Amino acid sequence: MEELKDIIVGLEQRISAYKTRLQELEKKRGRLEDEIATIKKYLELAETLYRVEADKAKLASLSSQIITDDKGVRPVPDMDVTDQSREILLGRSKYVGMSVPEAAYQILRETRRAMHAKELFQRLVEGGIRIKGKTPLTSVATSLKRDKRFRKVGPNTFEALETPLTEAV
Repeated sequence: MEELKDIIVGLEQRISAYKTRLQELEKKRGRLEDEIATIKKYLELAETLYRVEADKAKLASLSSQIITDDKGVRPVPDMDVTDQSREILLGRSKYVGMSVPEAAYQILRETRRAMHAKELFQRLVEGGIRIKGKTPLTSVATSLKRDKRFRKVGPNTFEALETPLTEAV
């Protein structure tokens, strides 16, 4: 009888210790999930800033070109991209008011390469398009599959066609 009491006490202590450790780990997981969410936000911002800086570099290279008008030959004035950067960071963009396929077609034509629906989704969201639904990534892929301006070149990977396919007559 005494042995059973010792076993029960020992098991109660183990249960208590396991419960305490479980609570500690759940708190740690909560902190890690918060940190992951924060890092994802910073990564998204950094990627957006990277694209803005890449665009600045492209614009700077264009400023070395010259333009001709009725006043003669003169250098292209430096373009201030600070406002453009601010617009992008505030979520405003040239894609606002467009449908998902219209904006995706523009993105694919500008990049001149095939893109996975996940990357297109990210650019669409950064460009100010709000995609509703439980699975917005699937919504993007489905809308592109149904549009004749796109060709599927891999799993959820699409490219823009130079001229949209037309039905045979």
